[in-house]
Amino acid sequence: MRAGRARSRPAAEPHTGAAPRGGGGAAPRDRVRDPSFRRSLALFRAFLREQEEPDVCYPLLARDAADQVEAYGGPVAGRVVVDVGGGGGYFTEEFRRRGAHAYLFEPDARELAGKPPRGTVIADGYLLPLADGAADVTFTSNVLEHVADPGTFLSELARVTRPGGLIYVSFTNWLSPWGGHEWAPWHYLGAERARARYRRRTGRPAKHTLGENLFRVHIGTTLRQVRSRDDVRIVAARSRYWPFLTRAVVKVPGLREFATWNLLLILRRCPE
Repeated sequence: MRAGRARSRPAAEPHTGAAPRGGGGAAPRDRVRDPSFRRSLALFRAFLREQEEPDVCYPLLARDAADQVEAYGGPVAGRVVVDVGGGGGYFTEEFRRRGAHAYLFEPDARELAGKPPRGTVIADGYLLPLADGAADVTFTSNVLEHVADPGTFLSELARVTRPGGLIYVSFTNWLSPWGGHEWAPWHYLGAERARARYRRRTGRPAKHTLGENLFRVHIGTTLRQVRSRDDVRIVAARSRYWPFLTRAVVKVPGLREFATWNLLLILRRCPE
């Protein structure tokens, strides 16, 4: 896809039936019930190896996320999927394996893998080079906490999604045990103290700096922002990784900021 005002191929018909739990695109032997302890444990083990073995961690995470997209929106085969801020392209490649017309839009060339997916576009998530309603599915995984203006970012996701289309938004909230990213959980004692500790321990500066490429994003604030919009409606608000009570924990103010870990929002673009 060219980095211009692009139009997608005609959108697939909306999915009207419930998809099998775990997604319609994965082979049966790969399906793991969501939520479940088995799934959460597998993701956690992979996450522990993220730095050393990203090619083990991220393909698993990508399969899991694609399963979630299909569980809420039906098979992605034949549909246009826009992956915003997908870094190395693992999510884009997984959607393509399932037959989607998937494209990666990444603002930071340094985040791309050695061989990014064909058609990758370097583009700012605040201003995507896409026509209104170009995507059947707009997907963003763990990006919202890295943008200074979440409201504008969400508006752009909604703009490029066709009426009736699905928007997948997942982010790590600030008060989550992993809110400070590589310097977590010491962010609870202050960002600068946590960054200094990381440098002493590793001998290198931290990748993330609060207020530059990492921001305090909270679940309550985000839910209020989304609910106040008239261009999207919430299909689901749940913990992305938690093994049980994934929706219940999000409903408890205060507790949700710590216990959710990572919020998953499934949104439906409203008809115009």
